[in-house]
Amino acid sequence: MWTNALEWDLSLERYCTVKHFDPDTILPREFTAARRGTGPEVIFVHIGNSWVYHAGFLRLAQRIPSIVVLHDLAIQELMIEAVEYNEWDAPSYLAGMKKWYGPEGMEVGKACLVKEEKGAEICGRMPGFELVMDKALAVLVHTGPAQKTVQARLPDLPCHLLPLPFEIGASPARSQVSSGPLRLLQFGWIGPNRRLEQVLEALAKMPAGFDFRLDVMGKIWNPELIQAKLAQLGLVDRVYLHGFVAEPVLEEALRQADLVLNLRHPSMGEASGSQLRIWNAGAPAAVTRKAWYAELPDNVAYFIDLEDEVAQLHSLFETLAADRSSGLEVGAAGRAYFEAHHDPASYAEEIIKIASQSTEIYSKKLARRLSLTQRSAL
Repeated sequence: MWTNALEWDLSLERYCTVKHFDPDTILPREFTAARRGTGPEVIFVHIGNSWVYHAGFLRLAQRIPSIVVLHDLAIQELMIEAVEYNEWDAPSYLAGMKKWYGPEGMEVGKACLVKEEKGAEICGRMPGFELVMDKALAVLVHTGPAQKTVQARLPDLPCHLLPLPFEIGASPARSQVSSGPLRLLQFGWIGPNRRLEQVLEALAKMPAGFDFRLDVMGKIWNPELIQAKLAQLGLVDRVYLHGFVAEPVLEEALRQADLVLNLRHPSMGEASGSQLRIWNAGAPAAVTRKAWYAELPDNVAYFIDLEDEVAQLHSLFETLAADRSSGLEVGAAGRAYFEAHHDPASYAEEIIKIASQSTEIYSKKLARRLSLTQRSAL
């Protein structure tokens, strides 16, 4: 496992060797020299939407042939902030925007760089994943909609679909209480698309006697905005902003939660790691019926339609407040679905197959290129 981070959790080394690398200078032969197995030689580069974690991998994927694992299709924020923080260069970003989205794309890209436009607002029509694919041997995605989008834009590039893996824990022990405030929870990296503002507005409109507590655990994109909104809506004593918490604290909160809020719009084209953690805990979740969530069975979560979001949230809150046990069946169905589809062992087996296929494709491409070079020399 390779990282450009300067430090990492040493427990990883129980499973594999971890090596540091410079994404701007490392060569393919250096990856090869470090190998310890006899299987196919292929590099997997993981791309998400955070410049902090993925800017170096963005540059690496544009230098070295690899299988790109797209955790998000919408990566405009990654690219724009990578330029802002000197982790990528503006000419490369703008050239890619022009190549894939035409003159309009270049103009929109310029507007984003000077903050006249926001990456989150243009991602629906210009997600940006295409800019990473010049050297890609194949793409790996975790949702059906993402696969369809990639195939439509890059029809000649193999695109594999595998459910996102997550360690399956012991059978969950729920610890809800039957009285007191309804326990609501939201957690993770909470950007504007996670609907926290809309949830707060919906809660503020509940009847005066509705008793609840909302715990928000994770990083909020604009804490000052949310604090001001809590004061405006009169929710300061009902909503608790914790920031990131230790995993045992989050796990206990999941066990106690009557409902976990995991709404998203617009989608970034991702499968939700947060949802896998929720299912692992056997907790019921409310999700937006869009993108990956729209593909899920009806019984594994509470589905909220964007067009009727407030009314459906109100109905759900009232149902759970009247009978705390009503979410148990949904939580159990989610846990069963999670065990059947997101096992890391199955994912690993498929990764090996994809690696084998990709090395065969790459070998054929190299042979064809070498043959053409020899012919031109003659």
